[in-house]
Amino acid sequence: MTLHLWLMRHAKSDWDDPTLADHARPLSRRGRRAAARLGGWLVAEGAQPDEVIASDARRTRETWARVAAAARTLGTAALRLEPRLYLAPPETMAEVLGGAAGRGVLMIGHNPGIGALAARLVLAPPEGAEAAEVFARYPTGATAHIEFDAPNWAEAVRGRGRLVDFIWPRALGGAED
Repeated sequence: MTLHLWLMRHAKSDWDDPTLADHARPLSRRGRRAAARLGGWLVAEGAQPDEVIASDARRTRETWARVAAAARTLGTAALRLEPRLYLAPPETMAEVLGGAAGRGVLMIGHNPGIGALAARLVLAPPEGAEAAEVFARYPTGATAHIEFDAPNWAEAVRGRGRLVDFIWPRALGGAED
């Protein structure tokens, strides 16, 4: 069975209010525009996540809300807010993903964990580069689409997948990164 994973870093957050705790930071104006463009890209790619697993931070929740609004067909995916994904290391992210049920999962989290998880899960990065190099920066809004030939997510996260695409908002026609 083919499983599809979209690993998305939250869109650009707003740093204007220094009194806000990191967990409570909203998206910036640029981030809101970028999230909408990411939703359009997911639709154009034919993404069909059954499940969305997101950190419970405000910026990840707002990223999903903007993505889903721009890609109305994605809004039917079951959303699970997962507190363990907030600033999680790749091992925790893999553990959470291992318990997923759908054939297509969109995970929205934070860097450096999300970039490290992508590097860990991808068999061969583009253009012969090292996966760690490709995913080290993982700009805000960046999304990797990875396919796995595995019977379930517990098996998928123990192996390596094929990178289908890696995109970020700037590549979609904006100035965000």
